[in-house]
Amino acid sequence: MDLEVPEAGPAQDTPTRPRGPATEPVILTVNGRDYALELEPRVSLLDALREHLWLTGSKKGCDQGTCGACTVWVDGRRVLGCLTLAVACEGREISTIEGIAREGELHPMQQAFIDRDAFQCGYCTAGQIMSAIKLIEEGNAEDDESIAEYMSGNICRCAAYPNIRAAIRDVRDQQREA
Repeated sequence: MDLEVPEAGPAQDTPTRPRGPATEPVILTVNGRDYALELEPRVSLLDALREHLWLTGSKKGCDQGTCGACTVWVDGRRVLGCLTLAVACEGREISTIEGIAREGELHPMQQAFIDRDAFQCGYCTAGQIMSAIKLIEEGNAEDDESIAEYMSGNICRCAAYPNIRAAIRDVRDQQREA
């Protein structure tokens, strides 16, 4: 089959039409600060954080919601940043690993991860810590079985799970004593 190829003509002065969704103004509140952004409606929260705000603590692991490396909080609840649309978070409080330290002091969970050597490559660590803090707040850290179950959405490819559970137990026990 022969296809007819049109001859090249003179360049046209008309601009090309934009392809895909247009950007929209979005205000995201992240770690207590408001950020005005221009985002396409399909941009994930993770991509908005990493590529537009340069908050790179949350990682893109699987980009399918199965590894938990992108875990952040929206209105105090754990969410997977890769599966959450940034525009859906407008008017809500977003918290990332960069925002959990207070007055120059690491969050107790961050310190426990260091003390217990609860990371090896460190790629999943931010998501692990964000989930671990909420795990305790939710009351789901009674024993190692519960911790493993409620942290099962956070994968550590280095298999630092025993140390992660130890760090969670340490913080849980510190909070009980306080």
